[in-house]
Amino acid sequence: MKRDYYEVLDVDRGASQQEIKSAYRKKAVAYHPDRNKGDKGAEEKFKEAAEAYSVLSNDDKRAHYDRFGHASAQGNGPGGFSGFDPETFGDFSDILGDFFGFGDIFGGGRNRRSRAARGNDLRYDLTVEFEEAVFGFSPKIKVKKAEVCPGCSGTGADPAHGIETCSACGGQGQIRFQQGFFTVSRACGTCQGKGSVIKSPCKTCRGTGRLQKEKVLEIRIPAGVETGNKLRVAGEGEPGFDGGPSGDLYVFISVKEHPFFKRNGEHIHCEISVTISQAALGSLVKVPTLQGEEKLRIPEGTQSGTVFRFRGRGAAALHGKGKGDQYIKVIVNTPAKLTEKQRNLLEELNRELPSAYPDTGDADGIIDKVKDMFN
Repeated sequence: MKRDYYEVLDVDRGASQQEIKSAYRKKAVAYHPDRNKGDKGAEEKFKEAAEAYSVLSNDDKRAHYDRFGHASAQGNGPGGFSGFDPETFGDFSDILGDFFGFGDIFGGGRNRRSRAARGNDLRYDLTVEFEEAVFGFSPKIKVKKAEVCPGCSGTGADPAHGIETCSACGGQGQIRFQQGFFTVSRACGTCQGKGSVIKSPCKTCRGTGRLQKEKVLEIRIPAGVETGNKLRVAGEGEPGFDGGPSGDLYVFISVKEHPFFKRNGEHIHCEISVTISQAALGSLVKVPTLQGEEKLRIPEGTQSGTVFRFRGRGAAALHGKGKGDQYIKVIVNTPAKLTEKQRNLLEELNRELPSAYPDTGDADGIIDKVKDMFN
């Protein structure tokens, strides 16, 4: 009598597919013939676990088995071990490969030959001036990278001899052999799964198929970039392998600081100094912008720290439309040294202006009142 498949794998009837797979993995490792050479009992348990897994890992077969039991496994029914095929056991190589180094089990469908692979991406660090980042520009950069060898067109073989079919695997890239009752495929050790070998390496690249070269590229830096922005130049990375596409070049931007302008996104900020008289009387001053000088009207009575704005004099929005603004902060400059005439004029002005702290003539009385508040 056959044992119940759930009992064979030591799982509950409500077990998930992941639990079933994990349970089978443990059984397969414990009873695999390679670990139990000559032990017929272990081999039978291994087959029993494989049969149980073939049914319970398939939702349709499992549902049929749950209804009809082993009766559904007769002949070529949907639940029996006789229904075994490479598709049903497609993930066996995943389950056992980590432990036994299997390739394709039962001649199943994985091809271990090397396939076309994408080339490596490259990084280039570019430092730009403040103005260049604001307006954008097209610099020429020199990039050191691997290029396909012109002598062998990237094959790595001497053109006079070319590439030969691997005699060990007959060009298949795989070696098949018997492992217990399995037919196992492994990548050919002679050609490393490629199916071909190079007898005479290319003298130009010494068989690598690549040469390190310096390439000059003209790239476009868009207006509005900032430190930390990354630009992708498609296809300018290293060439691919076995006919695969080239990688990409990534340009990382770093923007130098400006002695006068500061930037916050698309907006430009700066500070200008004005004299006391300019702030008090009002004046017309020239302010530098990235587009040239602009005139700014300072209103009469302007206080230090007042901010004015020039619309559209900022940087371009990198991922949007239009430009930012320029903000000008006015700092009223108090002179540190005065001539005698300047001092006299300021003293006269001081007598004419109302005091910010008027003298009440009763300073002692104010102090007494303050003291009373805390008594």
